[in-house]
Amino acid sequence: MQNHYDVIVIGSGPGGEGAAMKAIKEGKRVAVVDDRASVGGSCTHQTTIPSKALRHAIQKLVDTGRYGDSSFPELLRAAGGVIRQQVDLREGFYTRNFVDVVHGRAAFEDSHGIRVRLQNGGVRHYRADGFVIATGARPYHPPDVDFSHPRIVDSDSIPEFREHPRSVTIYGAGIVGCEYASIFRGLQIKVNLINSLDRLLAFLDDEIVDALSYHLREQGVLIRHNEEYERVEADDRGVRLYLKSQKEIVSDCLFWAQGRTGNSDAMGLEEIGIQRDYRGVVAVNESYQTAQSHIYAVGDVVGYPNLASAAYDQGRFAAAHLVFGECEAHLVKDIPTGIYTLPEISSVGMTEQELTANRIPYEVGHASFRHLARAQITGRTTGMLKILFHRETLEILGVHCFGSEASEIVHIGQAIMAQKGGGNTLMYFINTTFNYPTMAEAYRVAALNGLNRVR
Repeated sequence: MQNHYDVIVIGSGPGGEGAAMKAIKEGKRVAVVDDRASVGGSCTHQTTIPSKALRHAIQKLVDTGRYGDSSFPELLRAAGGVIRQQVDLREGFYTRNFVDVVHGRAAFEDSHGIRVRLQNGGVRHYRADGFVIATGARPYHPPDVDFSHPRIVDSDSIPEFREHPRSVTIYGAGIVGCEYASIFRGLQIKVNLINSLDRLLAFLDDEIVDALSYHLREQGVLIRHNEEYERVEADDRGVRLYLKSQKEIVSDCLFWAQGRTGNSDAMGLEEIGIQRDYRGVVAVNESYQTAQSHIYAVGDVVGYPNLASAAYDQGRFAAAHLVFGECEAHLVKDIPTGIYTLPEISSVGMTEQELTANRIPYEVGHASFRHLARAQITGRTTGMLKILFHRETLEILGVHCFGSEASEIVHIGQAIMAQKGGGNTLMYFINTTFNYPTMAEAYRVAALNGLNRVR
């Protein structure tokens, strides 16, 4: 039967791609259904790739001090070139591996059949032995905020924004909010960062959060904590955000960054017994199976950890379980976090507050970037590397980095933390010769600093 497949993957973001590639490599007939005209999912088209390409372009402006050379729309167009390269790359994956790609919106008709409303019109019906749902997530929209207004944007719509605002209010100070606060300030745009909690990014190590808060304020970001919105009013001149504290924040546009919702609505999931919560998150077991054992779900649509890198692995693991009935591989225990502010943050393992709460005896090793020759050469001296380790065994318990290339540097610590047989201690960094000058040398400096505290 032409429209029958071994596996149908719904969504072509990292989770869908990982599942499709694993299934096709195992000899299955695979189709991918995506409701966009191009593959790649929101990761490629709206969130990760656009924001990081935009950040890189702004970093170059910051490094050279040439703020007035480019407007926000011009930098967005430059980021579009990276998106096209990513789409071409991923389309090649599917073509070379003979994966059929269907562009349309899928909904289940029964537990083995879907209906796809094609982008070019019409409807097609497909059946499969197994499915992987990898539809991702979108920004949460409260019903009382008019997101059709051109001055109210979110992380999905910002790539289409065609103005260079003088001021922006960001409501929500999570990862997305903090990243875009840095991006806008890099263009000398006034930024109000509104946080509903009492501190930024509370899941990070306190010292790293303090460094980020200080740096954002030094850049000129106005941060307001413990605030909740009451209503939003927008017109042709700007947006007025009314807070429950009786404050009124006026700016050229409002960037909404308050949580995300799984793309699981209008898919007919409830009709086939698959549950999802009020934020659209699909319930799965440890093997990513839904209530229908042959239907899996991966990536942002299942919630934590909401990372593109993790979604790709989840897709591979789910497809392996679907094909073989078991999969011994799982997400690594210590998943690194990367936050692409200016400068960026990355961490892996436990924080000081977690170690304290668990009464684990630990010590700290620091390396300030301003003391590293490589940082002095590049001029990027803001930041530090912090190693948390067990006082008695010297086992590395956490690595936290704030500064240039933090998301790259952290993987060295991640690799050592994963070693067995005593190879995951501070002594690795003390006894290893690093290239000089490099940013990686921060590990040796931090390790010696920490060892001096216990010996």
